[in-house]
Amino acid sequence: MNKQVVIISGSTGSGESTITRALVERFPGRIARMVTATTRPPRDSEKNGIDYFFFTKEEFKKLEGEGVIPESGYIPNRDTYYGTYLPDLKEKLAKGMIVIGNLQIKGTLYHKQNYNATTIFLDPESIDSLMRRIRARSPNLSEKEFAARREDAEREIKEERPYYDYCVTNADGKLEEAIEKVIEILKKEGYNLG
Repeated sequence: MNKQVVIISGSTGSGESTITRALVERFPGRIARMVTATTRPPRDSEKNGIDYFFFTKEEFKKLEGEGVIPESGYIPNRDTYYGTYLPDLKEKLAKGMIVIGNLQIKGTLYHKQNYNATTIFLDPESIDSLMRRIRARSPNLSEKEFAARREDAEREIKEERPYYDYCVTNADGKLEEAIEKVIEILKKEGYNLG
């Protein structure tokens, strides 16, 4: 069976969406991003079906009950649900594409079990460098939110990272190296990059 699902995860600011975008651009028609469902409202430039599938909490819960969203996670400090949206995933897999998801641990384990996904955790070179990245990206974060993100990142690295097949360090200024390492892993794991 061809391997088609890849999960690239990491703490907020680790670069998972940046690396995913780079891979989609580098392998057009071969690699696609998994578009997940969420209950958070769209941001300014976000489009339904491109960035996320946006649902109300009621719609989200109904789709979960119907099996359309087979796994989900809840982010308490944002009061938001995220989950795999099966119609998008199935459509991309049917086209023979490699689908990359940026998911939380529950979603990662679901795809590992149900789709034989290869899972990659992105490590920062240090917690301090990760926090500098988050501060630069979100300068308006309150000290309380900043501290909560640090706590989340430390917990994810300690408790969740061991469940991943691979860890790749995405060091500041070395994004290209991290992308190349991910490509090496995909080739080693038997993904057909064309």
